[in-house]
Amino acid sequence: MDDPRIRCATPSDIDDVLRFWRAAAKGTSISDDHDGVARLIARDPEALLLAERADVLVGTVIAGFDGWRCSVHRLAVHPDRRRQGIATALLAAAEERFANLGGRRVDAMVLEANERGHRTWAAAGYHREDHWRRWVRPLWPGTGTGVEAREHHS
Repeated sequence: MDDPRIRCATPSDIDDVLRFWRAAAKGTSISDDHDGVARLIARDPEALLLAERADVLVGTVIAGFDGWRCSVHRLAVHPDRRRQGIATALLAAAEERFANLGGRRVDAMVLEANERGHRTWAAAGYHREDHWRRWVRPLWPGTGTGVEAREHHS
């Protein structure tokens, strides 16, 4: 099988990417909407990588770098195209991007219940760090910060 073509997403890809994630990604995020993906592409046009075969979207990965940490999100491969080297090609492209930007370590967000994802990441040489936990707090829509929202809604 041919290697997939890896390219950066553009604003015209957003709706296709969102449909793809509904079919291929495990779990959803508060940012899985048109505005969220548009902000990602506008802020970092090289972060959302797409894998295509014959001009059909078969995989995605978000390879975000903030100047300090390399973060991988939304590694997803279409269920009919798994075990064909697509995730490997996407991770190689993400890691190459990080190396070119001076990154030193890659952090991957993987859902606890995503056993298939755990196997994929382990096979790619990643390991779980049990001494870390993710702490999150959604921001109130339209307010800019959670602090302003608490004061406004008190």
